[in-house]
Amino acid sequence: MSTLTIAIIITFCVGYFLIAIEGVTKVNKAAIALLMFVLCWTLFMVSPGSYMPGFSGPELVNEVSAAIERHLGSTSTTLFFLMGAMTIVEIVDQNGGFNWVRDVMKTKSKRALLWRIAFMTFILSAILDNLTTSIVMIMILRKLVHEHKDRIVFASLVIIAANSGGAFSPIGDVTTIMLWNKGVITALGVITEILVPSLVSMVVPAFIMQYALKGELDNQTEMHMDSDYELLDFTSGQRKAVFFIGVGGLMLVPVFKSITHLPPFVGILLVLGILWAVTEIFYRGATQTEEQQGSLKRVTNLLHNIDMSTILFFLGILMAVACLEEVGVLTTVGEGLNVAFNGNHYAVTGVIGLLSSIVDNVPLVAGCMGMYPVAPTGDMAVDGIFWQLLAYCAGVGGSILIIGSAAGVVVMGLEKITFGWYMKHVSWIALVGYLAGILSYWLLRTYLLVTPL
Repeated sequence: MSTLTIAIIITFCVGYFLIAIEGVTKVNKAAIALLMFVLCWTLFMVSPGSYMPGFSGPELVNEVSAAIERHLGSTSTTLFFLMGAMTIVEIVDQNGGFNWVRDVMKTKSKRALLWRIAFMTFILSAILDNLTTSIVMIMILRKLVHEHKDRIVFASLVIIAANSGGAFSPIGDVTTIMLWNKGVITALGVITEILVPSLVSMVVPAFIMQYALKGELDNQTEMHMDSDYELLDFTSGQRKAVFFIGVGGLMLVPVFKSITHLPPFVGILLVLGILWAVTEIFYRGATQTEEQQGSLKRVTNLLHNIDMSTILFFLGILMAVACLEEVGVLTTVGEGLNVAFNGNHYAVTGVIGLLSSIVDNVPLVAGCMGMYPVAPTGDMAVDGIFWQLLAYCAGVGGSILIIGSAAGVVVMGLEKITFGWYMKHVSWIALVGYLAGILSYWLLRTYLLVTPL
């Protein structure tokens, strides 16, 4: 490994450490992530020829630019998806679309609410992606729980449940979509064999975390909830229409992708455009006074509510990881794991899951797909132990640290949860659930599912 590569790794690690101690330094994590991105690629440019042999002069510069643009294009699809999803959920929330869902989930018991939130998040994340699900659930939580110290406990479980729910569904997470499209797992195989481990990885942490919540929700919360109805401009039917267009549209994004073969963010922008037009039509029918009062809830004003620091944090982190991928660090780590554990698939995928809590799981899974060939039979065959465990570990392992998944990063930004608080109070709980899920998978494959379905 060259000195330059080591310098890039050190830069990434130092930046990661500064993000971890944001609560101490008081420096916004987005600023650190952007510096990581720029410094890593600047170091890359000190000697780009060592990473791209066969190119020189202007041809080498063009090749580096093409690589950065390729990674930026991939990152931008995630960012536009995130911005579109956040805007859609904000529109639904501000115009009362979540009120009836909130009423269905309403309970005075904090522990009862914890379980309702957990299972709803788990189910939704199998249909939506875990990123969108997390945004939706945080908006609902804000309606139900107004005490921040309690809400961050619920929000932490949302991260765990969203990642667990996405792991068993072929459309629930970016990594499962990648593996499904590659043909190394099938929809039926991953659902039937990863459902139980994913459920275990959510139920175990929920069972532990319920003891952090005692008593009932306060009366002020209930009064605040009832007063929401007086502030709304839309009728009950219009609020439900906004909900079903927004959330229903998000659910249909995978269908849109499968029909058109366009990237998911295009489907998100389609839903945003439709919802934007519908709410404008609803406001046209309002009286002049209502229109003036409701103008603050129109999409043009709600766009200002998008958390740009979270968007820039995503940009910095993903582009910094892209640099690690470009210099071959991730591939080297994957090959080293295979040698170190002598091909033990449970150990290799388990460690990959732990790594996915530190760096983005997408390049990790992409590296694994490139390193390990699909075998006609055995553990490396389609729906074999390795590929199914990779789907589980890469998805669920991201819950161990708050910046290990898209869901965690978004919730971190929305609820202002610090890296240190999550690591102290939640990381060990998520790790216990993660390991319990792997154990349950081993039991299923050893004693019940001898051959892949």
